[in-house]
Amino acid sequence: MAIAFAAFVLGLSKSGIKGIGIIIILVLAFVFGEKASTGILLPMLIVADIFAVVYYNKHAKWNYIWKLMPAMVVGVLVGVWVGNDISEELFKCIMAIIIIGSVIIMFYTERKPLNDVPNNVGFAISTGFLAGFSTMVGNLAGPIANIYFLATRLPKNEFIGTAAWLFFIINLFKLPFHFFVWHTVSFQSLALNSVLVPFVIIGFFLGAFMVKRISNLNYRRFILIVTAIGGVVMLFR
Repeated sequence: MAIAFAAFVLGLSKSGIKGIGIIIILVLAFVFGEKASTGILLPMLIVADIFAVVYYNKHAKWNYIWKLMPAMVVGVLVGVWVGNDISEELFKCIMAIIIIGSVIIMFYTERKPLNDVPNNVGFAISTGFLAGFSTMVGNLAGPIANIYFLATRLPKNEFIGTAAWLFFIINLFKLPFHFFVWHTVSFQSLALNSVLVPFVIIGFFLGAFMVKRISNLNYRRFILIVTAIGGVVMLFR
């Protein structure tokens, strides 16, 4: 029930409902363990990405994707190296710290005036690298990448479509490392993913229906508070 709920929330988040994605990481980490959960989630992310890029394809702005992509690739490669050589306990601590940091970033960007968000090459490189590292270590690039997309001043649909293509490409790039280096994706885990895909699809289309009707979700800060508590629990459990 827990992982089916996580798959459903994944569909919601990929449809454009921001602020709820980190809770998926927490649920799967508590069920499977921190490192193993990254491989369980990745194929479901790719499935959700496919629906997102098809649904929002015409809204994607590729110039923003190419600015962020090189630094993200480097961040992923560093994440592969770091995550492969550390203990499960240290991996858990890094993942928990990234979760807590992501929540702080999301609180900060919600409270900070939009005009104060920087937008330059150095900003794109630094956010791209951090997003790449975070997505490899814990599939946690969303809050960091969102800061960059806030700086672009993109409208809602362009924001969603551009982010969808960016994460689809980077998640495909990550897949061989999970399969052949970390061994967190296997035929057994893919069989589990196949059972969960319907929940992702239901969540996606329900979320797409909701996005058309609401511009701002009042429960975002509640989700952030719950996620922050989960990150602290993960760090010290």
